[in-house]
Amino acid sequence: MSFDFIFMLTENDKTIPDARERVKEVIDGGAIHIGFKDVGLPFEELQLLAEDIRQAGAFVYLEVVSLDQESEIRSAKAAMTLNVDYLLGGTRPELVAPLVRNHPLKYYPFAGEIEGHPSILSGSVDSIARHAEQISAIDGVDGLDLLAYRFSGDVPELMRRVCEASSKPVIMAGSIGNRERIEAVYQSGASGFTVGTAAFAGAFRSEKPGLQGQVSAISKACLEVQQSPRPTG
Repeated sequence: MSFDFIFMLTENDKTIPDARERVKEVIDGGAIHIGFKDVGLPFEELQLLAEDIRQAGAFVYLEVVSLDQESEIRSAKAAMTLNVDYLLGGTRPELVAPLVRNHPLKYYPFAGEIEGHPSILSGSVDSIARHAEQISAIDGVDGLDLLAYRFSGDVPELMRRVCEASSKPVIMAGSIGNRERIEAVYQSGASGFTVGTAAFAGAFRSEKPGLQGQVSAISKACLEVQQSPRPTG
C-alpha cells in the first residue's frame, strides 16, 4: 500500500488567500499531492488554483469542511466542476456518493462525528470504527478521511481500529505537526496524511527556510518512516 503526503494550502481549515502564489514552493519542496479546502477563497479562485496545481504535474485534492447539507452538496458538485483527483471530507456519503460515482475523482468522506470549525472529531473509538466500517462499504466511497489528531482520546488506537474496520484506504488529516505523528500514522496502516497549518507555522525541523523547507522536511520524513516495517495481521 502506498503512503502519500498530501500538502494542504490551508491554515485553520481555510484555504490561504495567496494559495496560488505558494504552489511553486510546495512543488519545489517535493510534494506531488496538493489540496485546498472548500472555504477561504471564491470558486473562481479555486478554479485557477486547481489548474495551477494540475499544470505543475501534481494531483489535486479538495477537502470539504462545510457542515451543513446544502454546502456539502454544493462543494461536491464544485469538486466535479474543478475536476479534482480526490474529494476528501464531508459527512453525508449517502448523498454525495451517488453524485460523484460516475466521475473519475476518488471520494474519501469523514469517518466519525465532526463538530465545529476548525473541525474536531467526537465519539468513542468503538463508534468511530463502526461508522468507518459502515461508510466504507458504500458504493462510490473510495476511502475514508479521519481527523485522528482532532480526537481527544487514544489516537494511535483510534487510527489502528479505523484502518482495520475500513474496507477502503484511510487518509489521516488534521494537526499532524511532527515526525513522531507521521510515524504513528504510518504504523496505523493509513494510506496517507495531510499537513497544512503546521507547515505554515514552521513546525518541522528543516534544512532550508520557508515553506519549501517545510515541505522538503515532511517529504523526507514520509520516506524515512517507510523504511520501518508495518505491523501485520
